[in-house]
Amino acid sequence: MDILKVVVQIIYILICIALTVIVLKQEGKSEGLSSALTGASESYWSKNKGRSAEGFLDNTTKILAVLFVALSVVLNLI
Repeated sequence: MDILKVVVQIIYILICIALTVIVLKQEGKSEGLSSALTGASESYWSKNKGRSAEGFLDNTTKILAVLFVALSVVLNLI
């Protein structure tokens, strides 16, 4: 049981580091309230964001966040 806990902790630390790096690599969301007030429409770039590098970082962040929460619960139960 101790070996399993150590392995899960190592994976948890790697996910924490990867999540931190990926969040820091993302660009800021500068659209925010200003685009809502000016009535800016969606551009080609915003519609196809999922196929870009920024979309990849966004999806990876979501996956790592779910893994982070799941491993937090598992480590708490062990």
